[in-house]
Amino acid sequence: MAAQGVHKITADFEQALCKYTGAPYAVAVDNASNALFLALKFEFTVHRDVYGDKPIIVIPANTYPSVPCEIIHAGGKVVFLKYHSCIGGTFEGTDSKYLTGIYPLLGSNVWDSALRFTHDMYKPGTHMCLSFTGPYKHLKLGKGGAILTDDEQAYKWFKKARFSGRDECAYHVDDFDNEPVIGWNFYMMPEIAARGLLLIAQFYNQDGSPKSNPDLSLPYPDLSKFKLWQQ
Repeated sequence: MAAQGVHKITADFEQALCKYTGAPYAVAVDNASNALFLALKFEFTVHRDVYGDKPIIVIPANTYPSVPCEIIHAGGKVVFLKYHSCIGGTFEGTDSKYLTGIYPLLGSNVWDSALRFTHDMYKPGTHMCLSFTGPYKHLKLGKGGAILTDDEQAYKWFKKARFSGRDECAYHVDDFDNEPVIGWNFYMMPEIAARGLLLIAQFYNQDGSPKSNPDLSLPYPDLSKFKLWQQ
């Protein structure tokens, strides 16, 4: 079912994300942490025969604390590596507290893309998780995130899973003809999406050509020294 009523605003923002990033599909959510959780949950649940009961996911030791949390919440096990940059799907570089751009959650198709938002950024075959939260991001929405993907099955699952398992319409008119899923309340509200539609215009020149943005680089704590995530 196509988005109805005010929910069309969020759908329009998702289309704007696709146009700018080059992704076939985009699903807007309330924050990047929940984007990571949904992407991992889809992989671990729908492709359980590939991942097994407790997938091992490798991430940089210096990253945002919610990343290992979401891996564990989704049913995975965290392994930390002390490398800060990613080239060609592997971590390379010196031991550093700074994280730059994007990196893969190795062992899955999920990428943490909180520090990259630029034209034609989408990597085929991945679920790229964006962040629009906080003062450092290029697209500043106060709070928000998105998943970019080229997997139609994942796209349809993400849309329902982020909206309490149902279609994007008022619940009292939803006929539930389409099969619901076990979902969460991770939807990006239309008023935030409307701000996104307004601000995404800054990434285009007056002639309509897209602009590119440099990767962000931010310091993060070394999470590997805490036993909390060693589950």
